Formats: sequence, C-alpha cells, structure tokens
Amino acid sequence: MSRSLFEEATRYMPGGVNSPVRAFQAVGGTPVFLARGTGPRVTDSEGNEYVDYVGSWGPLIAGHAHPRVVEALREQAGLGTSFGTPSELETQLARRVCERVPACERVRFVSSGTEATMSAIRLARGVTERPELVKIEGCYHGHVDSLLVQAGSGVMTLGIPGSPGVPDELAGLTHVVPFNDADAIERVLSAREGRVAAVILEPIAGNMGVVPPAAGYLDAVREITRAHGALMILDEVMTGFRVHRGGAQARYGVEPDLSCFGKVVGGGLPAAAYGGRADLLDRVAPTGPIYQAGTLSGNPLAMRAGIETLDLLDEPGAYERLESTAARLAQGLGAAAARSGVPTTLNRVGSMMTTFFGEGTVTNYATAAASDTERYAAFFHGMLRRGVYLAPSQFEAAFVSLAHGEEEIEQTVRAAHEALHELSRQAPDGE
Repeated sequence: MSRSLFEEATRYMPGGVNSPVRAFQAVGGTPVFLARGTGPRVTDSEGNEYVDYVGSWGPLIAGHAHPRVVEALREQAGLGTSFGTPSELETQLARRVCERVPACERVRFVSSGTEATMSAIRLARGVTERPELVKIEGCYHGHVDSLLVQAGSGVMTLGIPGSPGVPDELAGLTHVVPFNDADAIERVLSAREGRVAAVILEPIAGNMGVVPPAAGYLDAVREITRAHGALMILDEVMTGFRVHRGGAQARYGVEPDLSCFGKVVGGGLPAAAYGGRADLLDRVAPTGPIYQAGTLSGNPLAMRAGIETLDLLDEPGAYERLESTAARLAQGLGAAAARSGVPTTLNRVGSMMTTFFGEGTVTNYATAAASDTERYAAFFHGMLRRGVYLAPSQFEAAFVSLAHGEEEIEQTVRAAHEALHELSRQAPDGE
C-alpha cells in the first residue's frame, strides 16, 4: 500500500513529499506512510506498528496523541481555530517561554522555525545596521536564503551544496566556519570588523546528527560576539525545552541576544518563536520599524498544544525521566554496537542522540560527513523490519519522549543487536 500511496503522491507533489528527507532518498526504498500514533508508537498505512524515535522530528516530547493535548485541541477547535486577533492564549504561552528562558524578555510567535530564524536575522541586521552573518558549517536554520550555505539536515542528507535560487550576492554576505571552533569566529569578525550583524548557531548541533558543544565553546562565542558588537543568535528550534526546561542555553549557562524556538514549543502543531531582550524585540513592528507579520501567528490551536506540552514538562521528574530513559537507550545501543564489532560513535545530549557509523569521534561537520551512510541505510532498514522507526538519514537526531518506557527500550535494543549482527556479516564498502 505504501508504494501505491507514494506513486500517487508523486503525481501531485515534488518527489511525493512536502519536506525532502521524508522521501527516503538517503536510505532507499519507499517512504513509510503513517496513519496514526499513540504514545511512543506509530502505525503505518499497512497496519505495521513501530517504536517511533522521530516524533515528528522532535516536537512530540510528550508522545503521540497525549490525552491532555488532544483534549485541549478538541476543546479549542470547538471554540475557534483561527481569529487573526490577539487572544489570551498567546500571552499564556509567551509568559511560559519568558519564565523559562531568562534571555527572553519578549517573544514573538510565528508558524515555523524557518520564520523564526529569518525574523531573528532581519532583526539583527536592522538593529546593528550591518549586512553580514556568520553561520556554522552543517548547522541548518530552515530554508532561509541567507542560511542555505553549507547547511545540514536535508541539504546534507541529499548532498546538495547549497541551493539554486539563492543569489550569489546574498550568499556572499554569509561567512561559514566550523562547529566547535571559536577561533574561526574571532578571525572572521576581526577581518570583517563592523560588518557582521550576528553569529547564528545551534547550541547543540542537531542537523548534522547530534554534536554537542565542546567545553567552553558557547561561552567563547558569547565573549567574541559581544567584543565585536555582533549579536549572538541561538537556534533552539530543536533543543528548546527538550534538553532542559530553559533550553540548551540554560543547560550550558549562556545567554544569547536572540533565541529561536520551534518544535516542542508548539506541541506538535505549527508554531515557533523568536525572542530576546526587550530593547531588541521592541524594535519589531508595531513598536519599532523592523517589519514582520503572519496571518496564522499565535494560532489558538498551536498555542493550546504548546501550553499543555510545556505544562506536562513541568510535572515533577519529567526531565529526569527523559534523561534516564535516553541514557538507558544509549547504553543499550552502545553495547549492541560493541558486541557486533561494527564501528560506531553515539553522541547524546539529554533526550536526543545520533549513532554515527564510522571510526573516531564526531565533533563537527567534517567528522560527521565522514560517516558511512550506506551502513546507516542498511541499519535503518534492519531496524524498520524489526518494528523500530528511526530518521531516514544518518544526519538527523533520534528523539526520546516521555511516553517511551522499558518495553520500548528493550524492544529497540534487541532490534539493534539483531540488525547490527546482520550488518557485521556484510563487508564494508570497498572490501
């Protein structure tokens, strides 16, 4: 059935999908068409059930169809799905974000992570009156023209060096440096003194696979940007409210000028936000001259889902449970890899992790890109056959939710033992 559904989809949508990595081009085969999800599990159109570690690419930290979230949405849908006016729900969610994130005195809601990063960059350029940006190689910040330069995520997965449609003149305003290399940022800002508006980065890289920041790296970026009058923008679309109640910035003790959030903040519905100091956000219209707007920004359904999700995360022991469950999974996967003899490196921060297929540590784009993608593809399908759904790309994160329990972890580790043993009997590429 999935094959026929996919063939039909390709008649009407580019590649049969509405986001590139879903097409399975990196792993081969036919995409899984999911029909429903409950807790930590999803069921496809053919009735096959899987333990899910994609979680809609991160938002579903409470699991699929959590009863509180579903009931809130059901209630709100009866009251109205969209108003295009202010509603109290926007303030309620904004208050929750600002209370959790000290660096955010103001917040503006949008509908996607791309909108959040795009708007933060416009604000940074408008405030500093500088045109240039620094981004990190392999960090993906949505399909913003200025940031589709050596980006991660689907661009990395599909082997696209950039993107046609992005003018050279615009790409030329973006300088790219390696992750975990603060000295490289210092060199660019010194060479382009007075020209760089902002440095934007994921505090924990998640779109080249999970790569944690080296000790002191984020603090160094903070000091360097402040010294050169450039803004520091943390893209916490993936990490925000997932790796800590206050995001990665709270976990690592750094305060950026601007922050971008998505995924968890919308509880599985299309919502994102950018925020920061009041003196910066008050430059956004209508209080300031820097324009940004959106018809569905602050959509009441998305606000309700976000409110319920953040409140669920405030229940006693929620983050401790996420941490311990993810740690047990990582330990089990590591043991399975060691027993199989297949060389892997597992990077984890909180409830997000990636198993890289290859030798050595993974600390930046270059070391991530050296991974054996063919082996990952074989592992992906081996896990899929055993009822475990991972991201169809080596360069993405696996996400653990509050709904994952011992049963799911045991099933996953058992599947990994079998899939890796199967893989160990196959000769690596070139042998």
